[in-house]
Amino acid sequence: MLRLFKCLLGPALTTLIFATLTSAQTPQPSQAAATPQPSQSSVATLRAGTQLVIVDVVVTDKNQKPIHGLKASDFTLNEENVPQVVKHFEEHTALTPADATKFPTLPQFPPGIFTNYTPAPVNGAVNLLLLDALNTPLRDQAYVRQQLLAYLKATPPGTRIAIFGLTSQLTMLQGFTSDPELLKAVTSSKLGKNSPLLQDSVGGGGIQNSTADDLEDRGADATVVANLRQFDAQQQSFQLQLRVKYTLDAMNQLARYLSSIPGRKNLIWFSGSFPISVLPDTTGNLPDPFAMVADYEKEFRETVNLLARSQVAVYPIDARGLTNSAIFDAATTRNYASGGRGTARMTQDLNKFSTDTIAEHSTMSQMAEATGGHAFYNTNGLTQAVATAINEGSNFYTLTYTPTNPAHDGKFRKIKVQLARSGVNLAYRHGYYADDPDKAPPPAKGQPQQTKAADAAVTAGAPNPLQAMRVAMMRGSPTPSEIIMKVAVYPVGPSTQTEDTPAPNNILSEKVHGPFRRYSISYAIEPADITFVRAPDGKIHAAFELVIFVFNPAGVLVNRLSTQLHIASPLDELKKNIANGIQYRQEISAPVKGEYFLRIAVHDLTHNRLGAIEVATSEVKNLQPPTAPPPPSTPTATPATEPAATTAVPK
Repeated sequence: MLRLFKCLLGPALTTLIFATLTSAQTPQPSQAAATPQPSQSSVATLRAGTQLVIVDVVVTDKNQKPIHGLKASDFTLNEENVPQVVKHFEEHTALTPADATKFPTLPQFPPGIFTNYTPAPVNGAVNLLLLDALNTPLRDQAYVRQQLLAYLKATPPGTRIAIFGLTSQLTMLQGFTSDPELLKAVTSSKLGKNSPLLQDSVGGGGIQNSTADDLEDRGADATVVANLRQFDAQQQSFQLQLRVKYTLDAMNQLARYLSSIPGRKNLIWFSGSFPISVLPDTTGNLPDPFAMVADYEKEFRETVNLLARSQVAVYPIDARGLTNSAIFDAATTRNYASGGRGTARMTQDLNKFSTDTIAEHSTMSQMAEATGGHAFYNTNGLTQAVATAINEGSNFYTLTYTPTNPAHDGKFRKIKVQLARSGVNLAYRHGYYADDPDKAPPPAKGQPQQTKAADAAVTAGAPNPLQAMRVAMMRGSPTPSEIIMKVAVYPVGPSTQTEDTPAPNNILSEKVHGPFRRYSISYAIEPADITFVRAPDGKIHAAFELVIFVFNPAGVLVNRLSTQLHIASPLDELKKNIANGIQYRQEISAPVKGEYFLRIAVHDLTHNRLGAIEVATSEVKNLQPPTAPPPPSTPTATPATEPAATTAVPK
């Protein structure tokens, strides 16, 4: 990381922060073993290497208490029933107040310098609380906050937690901190959000008669009633699919945001429903029982892959607690005493409740098992569930191995870990997809063909680069850190200088008018995070794009700029040119009046990896431009002849 600072700062400033950076960035043996990073001398070498599979294993006794002191020889690890050799083994235990010094901090940077690097604790896990307002009625949201406050009042000292909120997009409410007062303030001050995509957004509404129910009670034509039911079912399916999309987007964002933090991350997800699995209608009331079916296997697979690569263990917690069918609620408007039809309705509603509950609990269990977490449902003790999740996820063993089968066949490889003793419980991810990182999966059925530039960017790790960019560029969302970067953001010219037209190549929204203030964006990108490939011409190639979006406070996009770059160079020359990071400079304009936000990103087009930083214009608009000239662009990085087809505008 130090070379990234040198290429953005002058010699004096670099000297001032050198000592702080050295202490903050000192490599830790435990982290290096789990997530090896290329050395500075090898950053330009190819990514053809040995595949390393990381498996975090939580070992508890019959009382769910962590078991400590185990050795590598106590474990047996198999992949597809074939024994594997454990290359690295390490035990991790919950941090204590005395471990506070193990949390590295970044130095205070000069004004105008920003990074997406997040320091991480040594030999420990970090915890995230996700408050899901998208899928949770208001009544259950209030109960979750009450239970969280009870937990935070008794939080073990040193527990490091971040809090995120989910509506139609993911928002960071509080960054990682071990200060319980900060966490309690966020939990108690943030009001619940009413989800427009829930049938009963408040909660406790029981089962309400639909228009089709009322018409059926009045003896309306059976065809009209059936068609109305079909219409209602399709509308509910559409709302459900939107919730699925937003939910998976949030999980993908979290995985990308956490990717640069080494070690285990425990994601504790409070939700009133888990809308991933959608099954055919079984009531017999719809002409087309498959009208509500949607297949999200591909999206679910992508999400689980991202979470696994970022070592995120998901702990879903059903915010509704112990639930009963809504037919017993006082608010239910259906009359189950009206003869045979009433009895049939009661049976249908009971069956639907049972089917939906089983599907949601199955989704929770699948997500937990796929990532090495634990699902909590049918319990009102949410406080205890949080405590158990954090305790389990903070005491674990890390095992790494190189698969004996190196083939990238895209198949699911089952992992089985056993312990040479009885009476213990093991929680770990039970497999992974052996995808080839250099090949894209075939397009989904009915998916439109992409342009040549976008097609080259599609990879097995993220099937849809347009989707990945759309999510990464959302205003106010967590900044992905798969690519570590630093940027220097300064006004161009004196603070009084304004322009009637934007900077060259800027693409303005039709409703935006001047005067404008122009800003210079100088990048320093970590070369180890960019994919370099040796081509048949013998040169080393890389393709990436630099994107800047300008948002107003309401999250409306007002201006954007995208530059697609290509590196093609002999290896020796490339090493010399990127020794201090990959450098480039862009200029973007924002209206003078009001507050605006610059969302600055780099996107590796080969492996669809992302890094982003968000900067408010109020932080930089009054800064004096540096007297020294900005760093030159990396000589080998040249703009591509085609437009950056992978740039996606958030909707």
